[in-house]
Amino acid sequence: MVLNYIWVFFIVAGFIYALVRVLFLGDYTAFEELVSSVFSMSEVAVNISIGLIGAMTFWLGIMRIGEKAGFIALLSNITAPFFSALFPSIPKGHPSIGAMIMNFSANMLGLDNAATPLGLKAMQSLQEINPKKDTASDAQILFLVLNSSGLTLIPVSIMAIRASMGAQMPADIFMPILFTTFCSSLAGLLITSLFQKINLFTLPVLLVVGTLSLCMAMLFKFVQWFPTKVSLLSSLGGNFLILLIIIAFIVWALIKKLNVYEQFIEGAKDGFKTSIQIIPYLVAMLVAIGIFRSSGILEAVLIKIEAFFSLFVSDTSFTKALPTAFMKPLSGSGARGMMVDAINTYGVDSLVGRMTSVMQGSTETTFYVLAVYFGAVKIKFSRHAVFCGLFADFIGVIAAIVFSYLFFS
Repeated sequence: MVLNYIWVFFIVAGFIYALVRVLFLGDYTAFEELVSSVFSMSEVAVNISIGLIGAMTFWLGIMRIGEKAGFIALLSNITAPFFSALFPSIPKGHPSIGAMIMNFSANMLGLDNAATPLGLKAMQSLQEINPKKDTASDAQILFLVLNSSGLTLIPVSIMAIRASMGAQMPADIFMPILFTTFCSSLAGLLITSLFQKINLFTLPVLLVVGTLSLCMAMLFKFVQWFPTKVSLLSSLGGNFLILLIIIAFIVWALIKKLNVYEQFIEGAKDGFKTSIQIIPYLVAMLVAIGIFRSSGILEAVLIKIEAFFSLFVSDTSFTKALPTAFMKPLSGSGARGMMVDAINTYGVDSLVGRMTSVMQGSTETTFYVLAVYFGAVKIKFSRHAVFCGLFADFIGVIAAIVFSYLFFS
């Protein structure tokens, strides 16, 4: 429903603003620019979707191998003590813990098709032990906040889009996204823990959070030691991790005596279908954004935002990436459209192009996640879920700006 209003607003507001240009400013090219934008952005959307086919087909084939080999189940077993400590209200051995862990693991690895059913299963399981069926429980809220601010290990779709649009090093956004999602996830955990008075000073939590924080600090320090090569290091690290996961999945599947080739083909079929299925959505959103931009209204809004931030900082180029950040909590496809539009306008390897990519990979679509998961179990009162989710989003946006400047300016 939110996406419906956004889409209509972009088109109608763009037309009205163009009409104002014609009637009051005497700019008779306004309508021509809008119509031209409709055709050009439609072509851009289709070209991007076609460019995604190869990458998505291959990656979903590899993910199928990892999934069937039990890699997600292995991650679930390793992290079970940590999540049991985070959710003290859930009885030990309750099936919701396993479903939540598998959902987080699938999100980290980019298995969106597997993550959503697992997440819904976790919510339904948590609803069974929820004393107030129409009100979100503490466990349900923390689960959704961590889900919407989820740590991203492999931003496959973003790298694929960057590659299809001609990026020299499509994986150079890997490390900034890793840092950014860690910050947003940590912020979501901390703010929700404050609301729910969760004791984070337990051995499993301190061990996991402390180890991850130490690794991030060491990685950040390493980046500072080689400030002129941060983009290269990010690309190198991202490419190495991708290859490592591919090899690990294949070897693990061989140990489990799976038919690796057959599993890859089955997953690859889904990748092809996914790439084709997003064409209508991408065309719809990019055309609407194209009308909104070519009318001049988006540029006018950005000028106002830039003027505001210029009162506090000297470099305001980050403001051109903010439309993606504003859209992200509302609509995933809308934010992806904003990212593609920014890349198309400013260049795939520009600071703005890379920053929007980092913002796109920083968090999930908060309102969509809350609507789908709460709606599935008929929760009416979300309590502090929205505030905590948006707080994590806000920290994610700030982190995306900071790390983008650090890596790409």
